[in-house]
Amino acid sequence: MRLDKWLWAARFFKTRTLASAAIHGGKVQIDGNRVKAAREIRIAERLTIANSEVSWEVTITALSDRRGSAPEARLLYEESAASIARREAQKEQRKFQVEPAADLHGRPTKRDRRQLKRCSDS
Repeated sequence: MRLDKWLWAARFFKTRTLASAAIHGGKVQIDGNRVKAAREIRIAERLTIANSEVSWEVTITALSDRRGSAPEARLLYEESAASIARREAQKEQRKFQVEPAADLHGRPTKRDRRQLKRCSDS
């Protein structure tokens, strides 16, 4: 079974195209090595998947070329305990981070632009 098809079926990516792009970008590795989207995968291989700010370390437990429900997809892999702990820690950190654009409300006014220009000229 193709790697990109399995990633799509296991619901790590919304489309096979996104899965292929992530694989070509080096965000998906098998046993620490970069691979191609058409690589045949086997049960018991270890995958490292980086998707935006979240990363998973999983072991393939089953193969499926059909995208099913989320509970069915979770049966296709087993996530390592270290990966779960790391994801939970990242989740907690994101709770306390302030959104960089939280202070911005729409386009700057004429007065705001003048102030920004004065600050940048200094």
